Amino acid sequence: MSGELAVRFRGVEKAFRGEPVLRGVDLEIPVGCTFTILGGSGSGKSVCLKHMIGLLQADAGQIEIHGRDVTRLGERGWVEERKRFGMVFQGAALFDSLSVLENVAYPIREHRGDSEEAVRARVARCLEAVGLPGIEALFPAELSGGMRKRVGVARAIALEPEVILYDEPTTGLDPANSRRIGRLIRQLQGDLGLTSIVVTHDMELCHAVSDWIVLLREGRIVARGEAAVLRDSDHPELRAFLEGSDDLPPPALAGRQAPGREEADV
Repeated sequence: MSGELAVRFRGVEKAFRGEPVLRGVDLEIPVGCTFTILGGSGSGKSVCLKHMIGLLQADAGQIEIHGRDVTRLGERGWVEERKRFGMVFQGAALFDSLSVLENVAYPIREHRGDSEEAVRARVARCLEAVGLPGIEALFPAELSGGMRKRVGVARAIALEPEVILYDEPTTGLDPANSRRIGRLIRQLQGDLGLTSIVVTHDMELCHAVSDWIVLLREGRIVARGEAAVLRDSDHPELRAFLEGSDDLPPPALAGRQAPGREEADV
């Protein structure tokens, strides 16, 4: 990869209660791309996202956001840094007691001093961008699962972030709504010039949205490459994951460090 990087991990390690979760992870995520982190449950995908927005601090290694070292950034510094990110949570994470208007407006009111008129106008634009104009008065209980996800995306773009993080964005959705979310991820990347970082085990979504893909297994990146050549890869762990096989080969990096040039490129 070349050019400006939105996020870089260098040898990032994280353990919980002595159990390693990330084991020397290296990532280089270019600005303006859709970068997908694949992996099964417990592989460390969501833990990577939490490090990107300072919800977790690495035990070892280095993390850079747009060239700035944030590895030991304090909470006060993260308050400002997080404004560059939007987050789409796995379950949408809407406030049930608030209307769609109030949900999408929440980050605007928390971080900006905009007038009520400006807030409402911004909410309307965000809902329009996700294909849900005019639903401000509805409450989450009145929305379908796919609509709730899209309202979650509208809230994520409310502060005009540079990067959006999607944590399993199609979980719980039927195939039609999953494809709709995939189209929306691609559309927002193009329309708003965003960097999109997607954590998923949904291969249809992965193929639909990705520019770059890495496969994370047992806290290590075992394969990476451009999405355009992924389908033709003969990498054994990647092929097993793509085909849903339970007969996975041993991790390629078991028992050693995971610098960027040592894992198998796809």
